[in-house]
Amino acid sequence: MPLAYPDGTLEEHRRCRRRAVVFDVSHLGTVAVRGPGAFESLQRAFTNDLGRIEPGRAQYTHLCGDDGSVLDDIIVWWLGPDEFHVMPNASNTDRVQQALGGPDVAVTDVTGERAVLAVQGPAARSLLSSVSPEAASVGRFRVTPYQWNGQACIAAGTGYTGEDGVECAVPSAVAERLWDAVLEAGIPPAGLGARDTLRLEAGLPLHGQELGPGITPLQAGLQWVVRFDKGDFAGRDALEAERDRGVARRLHGLAVPGRRPPRAEQPVLVGDEPVGVVTSGNFSPMLEHGIGLALLDARVELGDDVEVDARGSRLAARTVELPFVSRGQFADEIG
Repeated sequence: MPLAYPDGTLEEHRRCRRRAVVFDVSHLGTVAVRGPGAFESLQRAFTNDLGRIEPGRAQYTHLCGDDGSVLDDIIVWWLGPDEFHVMPNASNTDRVQQALGGPDVAVTDVTGERAVLAVQGPAARSLLSSVSPEAASVGRFRVTPYQWNGQACIAAGTGYTGEDGVECAVPSAVAERLWDAVLEAGIPPAGLGARDTLRLEAGLPLHGQELGPGITPLQAGLQWVVRFDKGDFAGRDALEAERDRGVARRLHGLAVPGRRPPRAEQPVLVGDEPVGVVTSGNFSPMLEHGIGLALLDARVELGDDVEVDARGSRLAARTVELPFVSRGQFADEIG
C-alpha cells in the first residue's frame, strides 16, 4: 500500500469520512490457530477473554510482556469451534506465532496465502453490496465465510478508521480481481497516510506509538481489554500490580488551535514542568486544526490547558475527550 494515491492523503481521508474508500492491508499478518487446544492457547497468551464472545465473532486483544508492556495489539477472528485467525501487526507476526501453541494446537502463518482489503466509510456496505452481498452484510465485529468467484473468503466487520466497514480476506489468486471489482463499484483507493490520520481522529492506538515497550494497556486507556477475572495470561501479575497502585500516566487527546500540529516525541508541559510526551500528532482534515495523542502524568485531567514544546516554540493545547471524530459524524456531507 502506498503512502497515497494521486489524489492525495487529505482527499482520501475525507472520502472515507463522507462516503467510502478501500485499503489494501495485505501487509498485516494472519496466523491460523486450529485444534482442540486452540481456545486455551489464546486465553493463556492474550489479555482479553474469548469466553465473552463465540464463534462467528471478532475480538480486540493484547499480547503483553512480563512487565505488562504491550508487545502487540491484535484482532482475533473466531471462525469455528476450534479455528481462529489471529491478526497481528506485520512486524510482530513471528512473535505472536511463538506465543501460541501447546497440546492439540496447530499454529500456521498463512499471511502469504491471502490478501486483505478493508472497505471503510459510512457508505462502505451499500457500495460493497454490488460486489458481494454476503460480505457487505457481515455484522460489526462479526466474522462470516462466503464465496466470491468460486473461492472461499472471509469477511469481518472490523477496521481501523473509526467508521463502519468490512475487511475481506481472500485467496491471493483472486485478490486483484476483487480489488478491480471494488474500484468499479465506486470505492476509490486510499493509502497509508489516510489510514494514519483516520485512526488518529478516531483516537485509535498505533503499535510503536501509543502501545509498545514500557506502555501498558492501562496507561493507554484500554483497561477494558484486560480481563483479570478470566484466569492467568501473559503479563497479568505486572498489570494487576499497576492497577492496584494506580496508573502513573494516561493517554489523552490533545486539541491544538491552528493548522500546525503536535508531533510524536515532543514534550508536553504545564508551565515549565514536563508532564508527558506526544505519541502521535497530525493535522485533522475534518476538524481543520492540529490534534494529537499524548501520554501524560496522571495528575493531568480532561480539559486542562497544556503546551507542546515544538522544536523550541510552544503550541497551546487542551486535553480533550476521545475520539476527536465520531463514527458517521460527516456522513451527511455525502453528495
